Amino acid sequence: MTPGQILAAILLAIAIGFGGAWQVQDWRMGKQLAAQEVLHKDDLTAISNAAAAQARTQQDKRLATEQKLATQDQQHTKELSDAQRTQAALRDRLATAGVRLSVLIDAAGSASACNVPAAAGAVGMVHGASRAQLDPAHAQRIIAITGDGDNALIALRACQAYVRALR
Repeated sequence: MTPGQILAAILLAIAIGFGGAWQVQDWRMGKQLAAQEVLHKDDLTAISNAAAAQARTQQDKRLATEQKLATQDQQHTKELSDAQRTQAALRDRLATAGVRLSVLIDAAGSASACNVPAAAGAVGMVHGASRAQLDPAHAQRIIAITGDGDNALIALRACQAYVRALR
């Protein structure tokens, strides 16, 4: 064998050694990468499950809040409707003279100088302090003002309930 052939044989042996080592290293790294891929896949599955559970929890909370708000809205709508119906009935009774509004007259005050007769309506006698009946038109305006106030209070309670439900 010539020195060139020996050198070629040595280089061939080194190349085969490096190739074999490379192949063994590739098998080891392949196994490690496969194990890491399985662990990574498990981690991603756990993260996905946690995110899905959190999304379901948030959706359940949102649906519960929406149902609560819908129930409160129905309740406040009913309250408003009932108040408006009561106001309309009172306005009708005032218009047909079924009921009259009256005010107390302060006997010790300046109103005692004017001779306003005490109201004794057909419904019954007023015992105690003197009273004066209000003109039906004025009574209608007072009822309208109190009706607006009632509506505002109902709307305020609805807004407060809405804010409380969102907290």
